[in-house]
Amino acid sequence: MAKSEESCSTQLIDGDGTFMTSGLEQFIKEVRLGECGLSYAVVSIMGPQSSGKSTLLNHLFGTRFREMDAFKGRSQTTKGIWLAKCAGIEPCTLVMDLEGTDGRERGEDDTAFEKQSALFALAVSDIVLINMWCHDIGREQAANKPLLKTVFQVMMRLFSPRKTTLMFVIRDKTRTPLENLEPVLREDIQKIWDGVPKPQEHKETPLSDFFNVEVVALSSYEEKEEQFKEQVASLRQRFYHSVAPGGLAGDRRGVVPASGFSFSAQQMWKVIKENKDLDLPAHKVMVATVRCEEIANEKYANFSANEEWCQIEEAVQSGPVSGFGKRLSSILNTCFLEYDAEAIYFDEGVRSAKRKQLEGKLLQLVQPAHQSMLGHIRSGTLDKFKEAFDKALAAGEGFSSAAYSCTQSYMATFDEGCTDAIIKQANWDTSKVRDKLRRDIDAHVASVRAAKLSELTSSFEAKLNEALSGPVEALLDGANSATWPAIRNLLQRETESVVTGLSSALAGFDMDEQTKENMLSSLKNYARGVVEGKAKEEAGRVLIRMKDRFSTLFSHDSDSMPRVWTGKEDIRAITKTARSESLKLLSVMVAIRLDDEGDTVESTLSSSLLDSKNSAAVTERSITKADPLASSTWDEIPPSRTLITPVQCKSLWRQFKAETEYSVTQAISAQEANKRSNNWLPPPWAIVALIVLGFNEFMTLLRNPFYLGFIFVVFLLVKALWVQLDVSGEFRNGALPGLISLSAKFLPTVMNLIKKLAEQGQVPAPNDPHRNPTLSANSFRSGSDMSSASSGVTSPENGTEYSSSSKDD
Repeated sequence: MAKSEESCSTQLIDGDGTFMTSGLEQFIKEVRLGECGLSYAVVSIMGPQSSGKSTLLNHLFGTRFREMDAFKGRSQTTKGIWLAKCAGIEPCTLVMDLEGTDGRERGEDDTAFEKQSALFALAVSDIVLINMWCHDIGREQAANKPLLKTVFQVMMRLFSPRKTTLMFVIRDKTRTPLENLEPVLREDIQKIWDGVPKPQEHKETPLSDFFNVEVVALSSYEEKEEQFKEQVASLRQRFYHSVAPGGLAGDRRGVVPASGFSFSAQQMWKVIKENKDLDLPAHKVMVATVRCEEIANEKYANFSANEEWCQIEEAVQSGPVSGFGKRLSSILNTCFLEYDAEAIYFDEGVRSAKRKQLEGKLLQLVQPAHQSMLGHIRSGTLDKFKEAFDKALAAGEGFSSAAYSCTQSYMATFDEGCTDAIIKQANWDTSKVRDKLRRDIDAHVASVRAAKLSELTSSFEAKLNEALSGPVEALLDGANSATWPAIRNLLQRETESVVTGLSSALAGFDMDEQTKENMLSSLKNYARGVVEGKAKEEAGRVLIRMKDRFSTLFSHDSDSMPRVWTGKEDIRAITKTARSESLKLLSVMVAIRLDDEGDTVESTLSSSLLDSKNSAAVTERSITKADPLASSTWDEIPPSRTLITPVQCKSLWRQFKAETEYSVTQAISAQEANKRSNNWLPPPWAIVALIVLGFNEFMTLLRNPFYLGFIFVVFLLVKALWVQLDVSGEFRNGALPGLISLSAKFLPTVMNLIKKLAEQGQVPAPNDPHRNPTLSANSFRSGSDMSSASSGVTSPENGTEYSSSSKDD
């Protein structure tokens, strides 16, 4: 590569035909060609060697191409193709100075490089200057006519040739006016065009469809330099705004965007060097494909490294990002605008295809973040829904209305969140995420609904259990003929009350009538089940209940006071009554009677278990008639409602009688003992005999008061001992046990009385009985009363406290 810093020019293709890629890239950066888009033009010049091409370009465009030194002789000055930027011309205009044709330096290879460079100039340039001597006009082999024939022939094979301006510059114009020279030149060019073999599709195509021919004439630079400069300055004006419609480079159909110029030129030269026909449309697509892909990759890399995008991508992993959609849309839009700005001048089809690829790659890059954002919105919305739903229910709002309002509200909230997360460049469907949120909400509502209904049902079942269990147990405990009617009334009343409450509570759940009816029916069945369960439970304790009832009735009188067996009670009648009531309890417990259907269970049990006169009668009846209790079922009661079978009743009654027999025996024994204890007085005849035979002794006692006082004192002492020893109580259990008990208690009791009398004798002086006979008498009387009414004497052996009420016994 050879490059001049002063002239800002570079060698594009060297003399050996090597394309100087690095030099061109550096040149493009210096002149900032990539920023020009389509607003640039390429001018090239071809012509015979030493015809003043470089001199013309330097004066016309302000370049500094190397010029021939006439004093050193006429020789090749420009080797290969050089490229420079025009100074002071808008838009940006690049000038290519081609190696001169027909030079002796190249020899036989001259025509090959000439054709290659000429084709390259026509393919790359918008304007081609053909430098020719004035005196060559009209000559067959002069003015590059053979070269033009070859170029025209190749141009015919272009699919869609661009319209290039051919400007013939006539140098060293003679006195012949241009008006006379131009027709001759145009005629020669037309002949060349007409003589060139053309493809079938271009047989009738005029020259003007491919080329815009311009002819200018310049005076001799050496002889008329000032005039030459003036004419060049005038010509220079035509290159200003050359890309505007109607300008020298106004046809922009096949132009390559400035950013693709380097690649395009390189590929064109490669095709020409390989002796391939130059296919501009294919070349244009190729250049557009390469450059657009480069631009797209650059934009993708820029987006991936974008700081804001990286922050969004990182933040969205842990939670929702505010303004997600707008921010990402803005970044993507900027990226696409930058792509469009750089690729706008390339082939539209390729540009659009690469843009779509870029869009696909970028959207694929951001889609995970978008999905994460939607996931955060969905989970956040679901959490807020749950919270709002619970608050609505806690505030007393109906379940169905709360579910509906909260669902509508938070589905709208989700839609708003999705709208905020929408990326404008993407047409992604959020319906799947929305459907999942709706399913989650519905599942939560169903779960809460089931929990609420279960809680509600459990609450009312608990109320039923509390309202029925205790009362039913109490009714069955006091079982009688009115027990089951009372239980039925209780069941109906409590069930109706609870069912009404549940029905009112279910009104807020907006359920269908069939489901509601099933729940109410289930609650009714539960209430019935509570009663039946309690009945079965009590039936399992029927023997205990029967014994308790028998004990209560047998051991207590009509006033519920403990019964004392004094000998006057009719134990047989009492026993029969107690057993009859116990049998009634058994008959009540036999079956569940919630359907108000009559039965003869009580009469059957009574006739079978209570009405037998004696065992012989029972045996006879058993032989002559089948026992109604010898069965596992009742005639009127189905097995599903049976609690105790007839056989079980018979067994329970036998066990009941055996376990209550002892109480009856004890009562009979108590009566007999009481009778014996009340028969200690002698017969009346013995009392009369004692009075008759002891008349003299009585009279003696009456005549002597001392004996009478002594007897009175002895009586008091005996009475006190009688009370303290509880003689009558001791003999209730028999004579021998009473004597043994009295012998053990006698001495301690006597000692206790003596001790009490001794304490009474130690009275202060004012209370001395010698000074106050009245007090002495009162003290003696009080001591006697005290000893008879004392309630604080305790036997040292058994520690039993005897109360004064024992006197009554």
